[in-house]
Amino acid sequence: MTRLRIVLWIVAVSQLILGGLTLFAPAFFFELIGLATPPDDNRYIIGMLGARFLAYGIGFVVLARRTRPDLFWVWNMVAIQSVDLALGAFYTARGTLELATSAFPMVNATLFAVLLAAFAWPMRNTTAR
Repeated sequence: MTRLRIVLWIVAVSQLILGGLTLFAPAFFFELIGLATPPDDNRYIIGMLGARFLAYGIGFVVLARRTRPDLFWVWNMVAIQSVDLALGAFYTARGTLELATSAFPMVNATLFAVLLAAFAWPMRNTTAR
């Protein structure tokens, strides 16, 4: 299995976990990661976010099983992780989030973006369009 496919599996699992927790146990999940429990009316949009996490998780399972993953989706996740990192840094710098709350997700976002990009980069000119 290529290094990229291993990272795709790790990202898939992380997305499936995030999806399950935000869709089915948002209050528990928010408390677990140190965020304020969202009001009931916000759980609708959080559930919608959970559905997207699950869809990306399933999509990355499909990509990880392919011999040649579709690089559009890999680079799409690099973009998502980069935005996640930027948001974490922004809200931490503003004092909205404690570093203890934002550090783990920001490290994950950095690792996922860097590893996905590093392993996808050599494939960029060899993928059929």
